[in-house]
Amino acid sequence: MNALLRNAYKWPKCTPASTIAAFSTAPALWRKPGSGSSSNMRGRERERTLMNLQQEVSETLDQLKDSLDHGESSPRGRSGKNKTTFSQKRSYQMFEVLVRARVTKMFQEMEDFRDKAEDWRAFGVNNQVQLDKAIGLFRKALDTSFAKATDGGKISRMDNPLFWNLRNSFVKGDNRGLSTELVHSFQTFLMQERFPEAINELHREIADLRFPYEWYPATRMLQRTVHLHVGPTNSGKTYNALKALENAKTGIYAGPLRLLAHEIWSRFTAKGKPCALVTGEEVRIPEGVDRWFHSCTVEMSPLNKPVDVAVIDEIQMIASEDRGWAWTQAVLGLQAKELHLCGEDRVVELIQDLCARVGDKCIVHRYERLNPLQTMSKSLHGDFRNLEKGDAVVAFSRIALHKIKAGIEQTTGKRCAIVYGSLPPETRAQQAALFNDPNNDYDFLAASDAIGMGLNLEIKRVIFESSSKFDGNKVRGLTIPEIKQIGGRAGRYRTATAEIASAKEGAEETAVEKKKPQSNTGWVTAFDFRDLEDIQEAFAKEAKPIETAGLFPPANIIERFHTYFPPKTPTSFVLTRLRELARLSPRFHLCDFDTALEIADVIQPYNLSVADRCVFLNCPVSFRTSRDGQSNGQKEALQAFAQCVSEMGSGHLLDFDCINLSILDMDEETRMTMFNNSSYLQKLEALHQVITLYLWLSYRYEGVFQSQSLAFKVKEIVEDRITEFLDKLTYVTYSQARRRQAMREAAERHRLAEQQLLGEEEQEHLVEHHEEEPEEPLIEDVEELDPEEILGEVVAEERPETVQDSEKNQGSG
Repeated sequence: MNALLRNAYKWPKCTPASTIAAFSTAPALWRKPGSGSSSNMRGRERERTLMNLQQEVSETLDQLKDSLDHGESSPRGRSGKNKTTFSQKRSYQMFEVLVRARVTKMFQEMEDFRDKAEDWRAFGVNNQVQLDKAIGLFRKALDTSFAKATDGGKISRMDNPLFWNLRNSFVKGDNRGLSTELVHSFQTFLMQERFPEAINELHREIADLRFPYEWYPATRMLQRTVHLHVGPTNSGKTYNALKALENAKTGIYAGPLRLLAHEIWSRFTAKGKPCALVTGEEVRIPEGVDRWFHSCTVEMSPLNKPVDVAVIDEIQMIASEDRGWAWTQAVLGLQAKELHLCGEDRVVELIQDLCARVGDKCIVHRYERLNPLQTMSKSLHGDFRNLEKGDAVVAFSRIALHKIKAGIEQTTGKRCAIVYGSLPPETRAQQAALFNDPNNDYDFLAASDAIGMGLNLEIKRVIFESSSKFDGNKVRGLTIPEIKQIGGRAGRYRTATAEIASAKEGAEETAVEKKKPQSNTGWVTAFDFRDLEDIQEAFAKEAKPIETAGLFPPANIIERFHTYFPPKTPTSFVLTRLRELARLSPRFHLCDFDTALEIADVIQPYNLSVADRCVFLNCPVSFRTSRDGQSNGQKEALQAFAQCVSEMGSGHLLDFDCINLSILDMDEETRMTMFNNSSYLQKLEALHQVITLYLWLSYRYEGVFQSQSLAFKVKEIVEDRITEFLDKLTYVTYSQARRRQAMREAAERHRLAEQQLLGEEEQEHLVEHHEEEPEEPLIEDVEELDPEEILGEVVAEERPETVQDSEKNQGSG
């Protein structure tokens, strides 16, 4: 909200007097210095610390929180009570000011019709007069939308779709997301009057997504039995589901992570069972056999392959705003006689309802933990000397993980293994084996949150390095399910490593339910007592039941919808129109369109078929820029790849000028001089992402992108160079304490800001998930992020030189 207010200081001429009046009644901290009673702010000492400023902000926002707690904000866009408290009304008015400022800037940039005449004609605008008229009408539409929100309390997707889309885009994408959504909203506004009623009716018919189970007619011909295995971590639910898969003749495992798919593939291969590994960027098909198992990421689930048993892991991710559609697709579309779903108890009611709708038999298996799990009363007090053998320290960026590894080894004199999702599978397996082996010096583990998704390690105690994380868009606090999922990995009962070893030795396995639970207790704590309070609070609460499953229109619906538009209509508009008209049943919600809309705009200039455009919409890209505005190279690479497909040109890796392979030509002596240069690491990371995108496309366009083997080799070299750089990092206690403090402050500001615009119920649904797996960001330091990219960032007059950190001297919270 502070970012919102900061932008709101410049009042557009079109700002209503009522909004200015409401702003004048806001607390002094919200007003621009030099206006009204804010003159008192000039007299304040510039030496006031950031902590004192944050305290005042928190007190102000806490008052808003108290009033918001009594209002209604309908989850998932469904209609609810239309009540607006004064605090909500004031928040919406402040948001309106920001939107107006962004609209003014957007129209200033598109002021001259002649600059983009061809584009405007595609939307039915033929001259400057028509454009000016459309701009005026759009402003009135915004007035009406905000009046509904502030005066009538209508903020749901059904009651007020324009406000709903703008608000959610701002919360998830800050100013950049809001600006993008405004462009798409204006395009939709231009086109809505162009279609005759008959075409509008056809649009609404195609956009009717209330019955997604009808998209899979072959699966509906089967009488499936769905086994739902639910329970906490380390309860044996996934073990039992995998036993059913192993005993079948044919089957599929679908998991959320590439590393999990690789782990199951390794397990089946070790047991002599032919198994294919299929992920977005890697495919391994067994040779010399006619029938095999599949181990894949959920997005790659083979929906057209009849099998005896299918296992879908982490079924609670069906509620994800980004990836939920993949779980819904797998649940509704997999042609398996037995479908085993593993996950949290809060998904039971939703799955039972979906099974009832399609006529599948649903059997619920509930599990209890095989050994106890407890949170500790004390943290590590910020001191690695308090670590014990078998401890795992969990962090959320690769730089943080490697610094922790260095700090542990320097402080304790013992070795520390390291595991995270983007490690090469073989390296990851080697590091896990080193940690799991009790007869060596690898006493400790530095791990990312990937271990929370089911990666099995023999961990005695989980230690959260922080209770907040940078998720690719913003710094936020960990959610209750995330904390429980990660913390629950303490005191693991039986690991995949043990499974593979026993299989190689020919040992006979015993079913989990026949074993006696081990007596060892799993412990959960934090590196810092301040974060331990959040961990303890999360374990004392229960997450709310999952009510809806994610949907994203499949390619055939997008292609059919596209045929009812003029040939040069931007795909981003077609998607926006489809999103606007989509009708959903109460058990489903639309997944996020933002990334697809960005991709559609990037590849729009190229002469691609609608089918090709639909392929590109799912590619793994991120268009984030650095603090100095530099691109990460993925946009340029995506454009080059799209042009190559459109022209059916040469797709050899060395033919693309946008791929910076020259950075790999440095000799060892030159590289040694680069280890203090963070831009070198960022260039390596950008190259790795572009090569990953090339590999992803090489499996979709085999005849175009022909350098797959070379790309795998380049990817391996880049990963080695990144590891070489990360291994040189050192751990500075004071610096890391400041970083954790800054993360906590940024996460708290973001939480309060979200709560003002969304309310508590909707906040829980905004956890970001990346395509195929939550690959760890290279950096999560808030100090290395643009403040404009962090929702709710406070602009301090002077950043304090010190941040108090009494981790070594104070007890737990």
